[in-house]
Amino acid sequence: MKGILLAGGSGTRLYPMTLAASKQLLPVYDKPMIYYPLTTLMLAGIRDIMIISTPADLPQFRRLLGDGSQFGVRFEYREQPSPDGIAQAFLIAGDWIDGCPCALVLGDNLIFADHLSVLLRAAATRPKGATVFAYQVRDPERYGVVSFDETGKALSVDEKPKHPVSNWAITGLYFYDNRVMEFARQVKPSPRGELEITDLNRLYLEEGSLHVDRLSRGCAWLDAGLPDSLMQAGQFVHTIQSRQGMLVGSPAEVAFRMGYINAGDLRAHAARMGKTELGRMLTELADQG
Repeated sequence: MKGILLAGGSGTRLYPMTLAASKQLLPVYDKPMIYYPLTTLMLAGIRDIMIISTPADLPQFRRLLGDGSQFGVRFEYREQPSPDGIAQAFLIAGDWIDGCPCALVLGDNLIFADHLSVLLRAAATRPKGATVFAYQVRDPERYGVVSFDETGKALSVDEKPKHPVSNWAITGLYFYDNRVMEFARQVKPSPRGELEITDLNRLYLEEGSLHVDRLSRGCAWLDAGLPDSLMQAGQFVHTIQSRQGMLVGSPAEVAFRMGYINAGDLRAHAARMGKTELGRMLTELADQG
């Protein structure tokens, strides 16, 4: 399976912070925002990853991430000239996907759970259909919303409804089988003029092959696209790391635990972090093996 990390857009909801820098390069506590969705793809076992961003911001992502070899993965880069919808990512990356199943994660999403890797690997290895994750929120009108019948089966998916039929929001993480390009080409621009990911999900739903996994209370999903949620995400990461000593959103740590790099590679990465707390924690992890 391949993975797409969509880090485009102009970040207008975070103005003036994003007038000079990409939203996905803003700090979430001690790491750039893009590290968090990147580690989500890595935890799913995905090592071929395409990063899509604006022509202006793409060089900064290349400088930050390189070719991925320091994390034992492979990065490709593509431009999204204008923000014409999330589903546009598949059209941009179509030749690179080349008939493979593909996951897509949004660059401002943070998902945390003890058993997250198990959930992600199950979604990545599902042979047919699409898998999305739903999370209960207080403001579902901001998101794609899914409703369920009494058996827990998904009934409908709607994009930013004025009158949501449930409070289950679809997170910015999606897994699709090897027919994703066939479905993506069927998506037409919405009244907003965008290729909506909800319309892509609806095609799978109508076929009966959309799987919706509801994230439990033991999971946390944060969309860091607003000033309040950006601050909350940073506070969440700080709390977990300082009180439990667990790293959140570190590609080097995930790469080591997944067996993509060895202890020597991890120490070298820690040394590049200098005298930071992140560098200390990575060194400690390498020493513990």
